[in-house]
Amino acid sequence: MVLDSFRLDGKVALVTGASRGLGQGAAVALAEAGADVALLSQSRAEETAEKVRALGRRVHTIEQDLVSATPRELDESIQQVVDALGRIDILVNNAGIIRRAPLLNHPASDWDDVMAVNLDAVFHLSQAAARRYVPQGGGKIINVASMLSFQGGILVPGYAASKHAVAGLTKSFANELAAHGVNVNAIAPGYMATDNTAPIRSDESREKSILDRIPAGRWGTPTDLQGPFVFLASPASDYLNGAIIPVDGGWLVR
Repeated sequence: MVLDSFRLDGKVALVTGASRGLGQGAAVALAEAGADVALLSQSRAEETAEKVRALGRRVHTIEQDLVSATPRELDESIQQVVDALGRIDILVNNAGIIRRAPLLNHPASDWDDVMAVNLDAVFHLSQAAARRYVPQGGGKIINVASMLSFQGGILVPGYAASKHAVAGLTKSFANELAAHGVNVNAIAPGYMATDNTAPIRSDESREKSILDRIPAGRWGTPTDLQGPFVFLASPASDYLNGAIIPVDGGWLVR
């Protein structure tokens, strides 16, 4: 049955930024598909953990600040998943931050923080996961890109640069790892109703301009991404490598 190829029974996933929003949605979806799930977030992701446990899956939580985490500490987090849950098969690099300020006054500290979370942590966690995947003969890396992997945005140079770079890392890792049975792909969410977009949604004129361009006529939700996350984590996507998949209600084709 084709639906069996979407099952994740016996797999272990690590989701970053898992305390709420898209990360929580991804963690719950992977658990519903059969995976045990590790949750990495700056604060304890207990609400998400309870949702995973309620599905009868094992869960392990890791508290880590990706702004300051070193490459060694990120490698240790991957090993912690292996030690706690027995293996790692799926990495979802969901954690991300955004800082808004005009270019001429954009603080260097904002640029550095955004790059640390959105790009550096993605590279180091993916590298650490890949070092476990290759000896075991396979694994999945799912990056969270953005509409700003394709566009420039407004007031968010660090975020736009980091998400363009995430798309590049996805392709670069895929080129090296596909031959080892490791799939590296990305989801590019459209405009989602999350904490990151709260300032935009509170601006009536800006919100209207965005909704007017989305053919689906609404903001996305974490639920809209659950199917794509499960697909990219499952054997159903075993021949997909280096793809950046927009889940945007049609924003890019408008």
